[in-house]
Amino acid sequence: MTSATNSSGEIPEAFVAVDWGTSSFRGWLMSANGEVRAESRGSEGMLHCASSGFAPVLRDHLARLGARDGTPILICGMAGARQGWAEAPYLKTPTRLDALHKGAIRIDAQGDIRILPGLAQARADQPDVMRGEETQLLGVTEPDFTGLVCIPGTHSKWVKIEAGEVVAFSTYMTGELFSVIAQHSILAHAVEPAGSSPADGEPFREGLATALAQPAGLTASLFRLRAAQLLGFEQRADGAARLSGLLIGTEIADALQRHGRARSLRLIGAGGLGRLYQAALTAQGFDVTAVDAEEASRRGLGKAAINIWGAQT
Repeated sequence: MTSATNSSGEIPEAFVAVDWGTSSFRGWLMSANGEVRAESRGSEGMLHCASSGFAPVLRDHLARLGARDGTPILICGMAGARQGWAEAPYLKTPTRLDALHKGAIRIDAQGDIRILPGLAQARADQPDVMRGEETQLLGVTEPDFTGLVCIPGTHSKWVKIEAGEVVAFSTYMTGELFSVIAQHSILAHAVEPAGSSPADGEPFREGLATALAQPAGLTASLFRLRAAQLLGFEQRADGAARLSGLLIGTEIADALQRHGRARSLRLIGAGGLGRLYQAALTAQGFDVTAVDAEEASRRGLGKAAINIWGAQT
């Protein structure tokens, strides 16, 4: 299912911004002053396009957006992966976010179509990569920003930035682990799809505190979650919240050890998960500025487009 929305106005379009993920497509027709004139989204992510092709999907969305022939297009995300439309090689850290556009590649197709690169931490002791999140980072930071950025998700990112330069980052499989544990482990009997406790209620806070105090004891804490229910100390309805607290707390504890505390923390998230992280980080004394993930991508694409095309747009 693909949907598109349009608005009227006299502002000329400047470029098309695309966030192309593993399982989703989000595109915006942007005006010269950064306003969204139209948007189109669907489920044709990288996995879909591996068999159907990327160009036909893009053409369909451009038609829905009402983009004129020759409108430049800037893409971030998995379209630039090795299995994507064309590989946009990683920029290696340390690297300035406002230099992302220098690593963009051009697609061999009619018109000006470019894909932004991802970032790589090319260290044998701490190898890591990101693709798509770097554009969000550009969208939520200023050229002189110093601090931490947390991006919750299936694979959460913690990024240390100094004066606008990404110097280090780490990825945590927190969201994927929650799914695997809740569905395919013994804790499937201890976690309901939707618990009755508030997401940031007492079970979540207790799990968070346990993990922050003893992050190395995660596997023991996970089994105790099940044992506590069998012995009548806790209810299954609280299982999801406690499991969230344990996993997020372990992530935060390690991120603090790796990257230290910063005066400023930007949180790129959305929905319940974003609120859950905001509650956890605020409880740890962080001064959190939350930004919607989709808005962060759109802002980052806008900044990179200005750097690429400048007056041309």
